[in-house]
Amino acid sequence: MEPPGNPGGTPVELELTVENVESALYQLYFDPDMEHKNVAQKWLTQAQASAQAWHFCWALLSPDKIPEVQFFGASTLHTKISRHWSDLAADQHESLRTQLLSHILQFSSGPKMVLTRLCVALASLALNVIPQAWSQPVADMVRAFQPHKPDPEDGSGAKASQDPHAHCLTLLELLTVLPEEFQSSRLAQARRGQLREALAGEWAVVCPLLRQLMQSQDSSSQVKEKVLQCLSSWVALDVPLGEIQELLQDCFTALSDPELFDAAVETIVNAISQPDCQRYINALLSLMPLVLGLYDQLKTAAQDGDMETSHGICRIAVALGETHSRVLLEQVDHWQEYLALVNMILFCTGIPGHYPVNETTSSLTLTFWYTLQDDILSFEEEKQSVYLQVYRPVYFQLVDVLLHKSHYPSQEEYASWSSDDKEQFRIYRWVWSYYSFSLIEIWRLTLIMYHTDNLSSMTNTNFTNMFSWLCRVDISDTLMYVYEMLGAELLSNLYERLGRLLMDPQQSAVWQDTEALLFGFQSIAETIDVNYSDVIPGLIGLIPRINISNILLADTVMYTIGSLAEWLADHPVMLGGILPMVLQGLAKPELSVSSVSTLKRICRECRYDLGPYAQEILTVSQDVLVKEVHKSSQCMWLMQGLGFLLSALPSEEILGRLHSLITPHIQQLDTLAQQELNATNKQSIIHIVGMLASLFTTLDINRQADCLEGAASSRLPAPQSTQNPVVVVLQQVFTLIQTILSKWLHDSEVVEAVCGVFDKSVRTLLHDFGPMVPQLGEMLGEIYSAFPQASALDLARQMVHIFAGEEHHISHIRSLTEVLTSTTLTIFQQGPRDHPDIAESFMDLHAQILKRKPDLYLSEQLDVKALFYCGILSLKFPETPTVKAASQFFTEFLSRCKDMPSFGDVLQRDGKLLTETVLQAVGGESPSSLTEHFSEVLLNLSRHCPALLSQWLKETLQTPGFPCAQVTAEQKHTFSQQLLR
Repeated sequence: MEPPGNPGGTPVELELTVENVESALYQLYFDPDMEHKNVAQKWLTQAQASAQAWHFCWALLSPDKIPEVQFFGASTLHTKISRHWSDLAADQHESLRTQLLSHILQFSSGPKMVLTRLCVALASLALNVIPQAWSQPVADMVRAFQPHKPDPEDGSGAKASQDPHAHCLTLLELLTVLPEEFQSSRLAQARRGQLREALAGEWAVVCPLLRQLMQSQDSSSQVKEKVLQCLSSWVALDVPLGEIQELLQDCFTALSDPELFDAAVETIVNAISQPDCQRYINALLSLMPLVLGLYDQLKTAAQDGDMETSHGICRIAVALGETHSRVLLEQVDHWQEYLALVNMILFCTGIPGHYPVNETTSSLTLTFWYTLQDDILSFEEEKQSVYLQVYRPVYFQLVDVLLHKSHYPSQEEYASWSSDDKEQFRIYRWVWSYYSFSLIEIWRLTLIMYHTDNLSSMTNTNFTNMFSWLCRVDISDTLMYVYEMLGAELLSNLYERLGRLLMDPQQSAVWQDTEALLFGFQSIAETIDVNYSDVIPGLIGLIPRINISNILLADTVMYTIGSLAEWLADHPVMLGGILPMVLQGLAKPELSVSSVSTLKRICRECRYDLGPYAQEILTVSQDVLVKEVHKSSQCMWLMQGLGFLLSALPSEEILGRLHSLITPHIQQLDTLAQQELNATNKQSIIHIVGMLASLFTTLDINRQADCLEGAASSRLPAPQSTQNPVVVVLQQVFTLIQTILSKWLHDSEVVEAVCGVFDKSVRTLLHDFGPMVPQLGEMLGEIYSAFPQASALDLARQMVHIFAGEEHHISHIRSLTEVLTSTTLTIFQQGPRDHPDIAESFMDLHAQILKRKPDLYLSEQLDVKALFYCGILSLKFPETPTVKAASQFFTEFLSRCKDMPSFGDVLQRDGKLLTETVLQAVGGESPSSLTEHFSEVLLNLSRHCPALLSQWLKETLQTPGFPCAQVTAEQKHTFSQQLLR
């Protein structure tokens, strides 16, 4: 239909009438101006929350309204029932229910979106009154929607009431949304238990109705599909599996109907995936023949390329086999049936075609193989040996299948794939090890995310999808799990096959075969300790025989070598045969990521044995850096690797080799410093400075190979006759850095990159960085005074952390702190809202000072009262990092009040303001996600000054409407008592 013209008037200015609500809806749906839409949206949201909404929602449901208006009316009704139920008096509940049922009948023929919202509203009403005021909701609904002959004398008989088919679909819609609304509603634990029990009792009415409709020849496909959806909704209420056996058999029958196939699959999977099903072993066993009976249909679908059918059947098989693996393993009298199911899943894993172009089914099965091996290995030794005898051959077959599925297609076919398909295939084969979590870690992470306030609106489906995403298992993971089952025999098997491919002249080796076997080795070596394997020496001997002219094969060769870096550290004699291949790969931009990451790992793990190869590594690395073979991020990795290498060289060689490495880049930086300011020069400067920072991150001549970070942080300066080579270089380029900063001072990215060089250096060298403190402190003060930036504060914080306790540096640290504080106080006086990063870094800096050297506050140049006010202002920021930093500042400040009289005076005078600020934030002025940080401040107030806090709470909370109008005096009193306790 044509959108009507804007009736005029801005919604904000309108009174709350039906006409004005409708006008605002037209503006929301049809006005092309986004600003007008946003205003209308805000006004309509307020309208829904108003008391008048109970009345105007019915008028919006009038048959003469357009569907969009009717939908808003139905949504408003649901909002009022679900969120404002207490507005209604008890004697109004019955009439509301009657009205709702009447309107649902009226809309039974559509529009569908309006009907669904009305059904959800009735479901929400039911959850509010079951079981006390509505003891048999399902039976009443069934009666209300039974077809009946219209009274000829009743002129109000709606057309919908004469349509049994529409009635049936509407009833099923109601029965479907009732459990769904229960699952999505926020309910107290006791109330949820009460409702679950009441709804479970209603299953006795629902079940025969669904069975009757599924078996009736008069039921259309549309009705049967709705029955399946309804069943799927109810099984989530932990309906006993034994009570739905017959319905599940009907579902399996429905799999032969293409129109019902998807809905039947979804229902079966949901039903047998319920953990509670394990209590009904006989019912589970009765499902085994039904699932195995789908094997022929699965094979036919795979042969015909019917991805949808094979995908659905695979989901059913995996749901049964994975969810109930241990229970089914324990049924020893049925071991052959379960073995047949396992083989059916193995067929799904090896389904023909390349993932994801020709098939998407095989990935569904990978988690199953982990579950099965984990359950088998959890049995006691005697039982375990019996199961291993049965299932080890299956796992050896699985290895063959997985290696086959990991094969790249021909180069011609691979070239035709889209970039998205290539990325999906890469993820299917292998995900970088830093994505690898144990299942326990995944579960903890998911629970943390699920309970985060920002995700409080997450539905069960979203939660499941997120958990599935985190739990996704690739072929590499699966091979690692298989190793747990097969052990060293798996590596021997892979090695023998690779040896035959590379050594037997009769073998016409296809590069994909070699690549797949190497991929298998890499998958295992990446996470399993293979240092004691007797096949690794032979593998290292075979690798140089591989022709790496094919880029995809060469990539895997590089990653495989990288995965064996720790083994090479224990067997350095083998480095000579491997390094030339890595350095050869380093010169190829196509192998950028794999070759650079592998060289970095070798430099890190084998640094003390690389002396004979150091010159060659440095020469090749310098060449590729000068020629800009690699992207910026890989250049950073390469520099980190070279930092490890240089750290292990004899001390007299380090400075010379360091100069040789960085001189071309320093010369280029010098040239750039003289050139005009433009985007190209800026990126070049950031790139070179970033490379220096990466190099200095790992170049530490004092740190031992396995030194723990915690131990390093407490390292004292070692007496040295010569300065650290990093310090020498920094002093030499200091003037150049000052020149760059003088030209680029107003560019935060350049300043951040320059500060990053010193930040990385001080973190690595710790006290050895000392000679740089005077000149760096002076420069930091100058650039911050000229143009304040958070990166300068962060670097200063690091310097405070390391050097505030050293007498010969304390004067420089004090001067720097005073300059930074003075400049930042000016920013706070002018209004810091546009500088949340500076506020955050400033709070972090002073929290560090309070922790390391609170004596600095004895200086008259540091205004403690002004700092206290800065902390209060920072607590009012909406940004989480800023509030967190401010709370940490107050945590340290409050802990020092007894030792520092000036702190105590400020707290006595302004502690009430701090308390008010925190209470206002908790009362609703700040997002609920920040509550944790505010509670930390209140906790420390209670811990360090309970008497003062008691007084401040009494004075602030007695104000009516503070901190928000919804909180009662009794709640305020309870809060105060609990906090002080």
